[in-house]
Amino acid sequence: MFAINFYSEIYADMLKKGRKTATIRLGDKSDKYRSGQIIWITVGRKFGLRQKLFSAIIDSVAVKRISELTPREIEKESPGFRHAEDVINVLSRIYDRAVSADDLVTIVNFSRVME
Repeated sequence: MFAINFYSEIYADMLKKGRKTATIRLGDKSDKYRSGQIIWITVGRKFGLRQKLFSAIIDSVAVKRISELTPREIEKESPGFRHAEDVINVLSRIYDRAVSADDLVTIVNFSRVME
């Protein structure tokens, strides 16, 4: 079983309410995530305790430059985001390095699976 983990607890509520239905990950992760794959959506610190929120299915995986992201892709990542600059800022904090509009990202869209 694979998992997509979110390190910040602030995402847990958005995920549970279905307001966050995608994640944007730095780099080309198309070999890791595949459309149709069943995954767990989890929240917690790396190497620490994590909580499974729900199972999900990956609906689509796309790789593109940050500058090519659509407003809808950005909003699905985080409902408060509207611009590529928002994505650049959060990815720079998460990955602890400078991120630019030319960097490749992987957009993973997912849907909750009711159990």
